[in-house]
Amino acid sequence: MNLPEIPRNSSRQEMRKALIRLRMEMHRQELRHESRQLLQPLQRVRGMGQSFQDGLGIKHAPLWGVAAVTLLGFLTGKGAKGSGIRSASRMVRLGTTLLPLIKLIIGSARKN
Repeated sequence: MNLPEIPRNSSRQEMRKALIRLRMEMHRQELRHESRQLLQPLQRVRGMGQSFQDGLGIKHAPLWGVAAVTLLGFLTGKGAKGSGIRSASRMVRLGTTLLPLIKLIIGSARKN
């Protein structure tokens, strides 16, 4: 806390100004303290998310999650022409095609 300089032979007006400055600095400190307390749960959640991603060893985990959800949406979504057997065979064919790529990506993510 920065305390204002108070001259020895100061007038009442200067003393009042110094007192007001002290009060304003005290209020600033209180606001900083309260805002830190309010943001503490948010910081904890961010820390937990970061430690979870680090524990999995996956970089850009939210991006991978969005990509997985989008891919599942495309694969399981009902198309205009798709019947049950055709769409199932299409999913199996796509899965077998993408499996080596997925293994490659996961393997490189674990090495880093």
